[in-house]
Amino acid sequence: MSQTVDRALTILTSLGDGPASLEQAANRIGVHKSTALRLLRTLEEHGFVQRQADHRYRLGGRLLSLAHTALEDIDVRQVCAPYLASLNERYGHTVHLAVLDGAEVLYVDKVDARYPAPPHCRPGEASRIGGRAPAAATAAGRVLLADLTDDQLATVMEDARLPVDLHSDLAAVRRQGWSLEQADYAAGVNCLAAPIKGNDGRAIAACAISVPTSVAPLGELNRLLPELLCTVEAVSLAYGGSPTPRWCDSRCGAKAAAQG
Repeated sequence: MSQTVDRALTILTSLGDGPASLEQAANRIGVHKSTALRLLRTLEEHGFVQRQADHRYRLGGRLLSLAHTALEDIDVRQVCAPYLASLNERYGHTVHLAVLDGAEVLYVDKVDARYPAPPHCRPGEASRIGGRAPAAATAAGRVLLADLTDDQLATVMEDARLPVDLHSDLAAVRRQGWSLEQADYAAGVNCLAAPIKGNDGRAIAACAISVPTSVAPLGELNRLLPELLCTVEAVSLAYGGSPTPRWCDSRCGAKAAAQG
């Protein structure tokens, strides 16, 4: 194996234990700080590490994105696909599947609405598979941020310079188990999102229903909340998570889908 590649991989592996200073990184691979700095800068340019405000280095969003793809996203997408399609078929609205990548949400799947987008909802503004959006500004992002540990959330908020008062908003989202976005990110589009839980009880993704305000008023979107919660419970169960009392098979056929 190339010595440079070996050193870069060693640095990345060591950062998995937590942020490290330049000196610590150099010591871990047994090189001079100038050599370690060149490696870290190259990794930073490619998004594999990120330099924090305190000048320590941590794993970057690109690496997390690749890890999601390798370990979770493909599987989650495959498991979610029939449930997203069913939700879209029943109500016709756009359904998204998103994961958290640092301070952004990454859209990994989407089922388009079964009606034409209104003129004011330009396609360029709509989320797409592979697209990203600020987590704090989206319903999907907020339910995923709300599920982070205090330390994880503090790191994301510090790195992205998110407002301190976001804590109270996320606390409310955590208590209720869902989030509503009222045209906060995309003008003229409301969105309702809920988290999908893995077998450890932590959120691994978020499912969201997006509806143009000109197609359906906010009240109509809110009436879909039980359906959305049923869907995420069904997906969580199919993925290996534990169902909660909100889960039911009478609305979306979750029981049959999970067993079959």
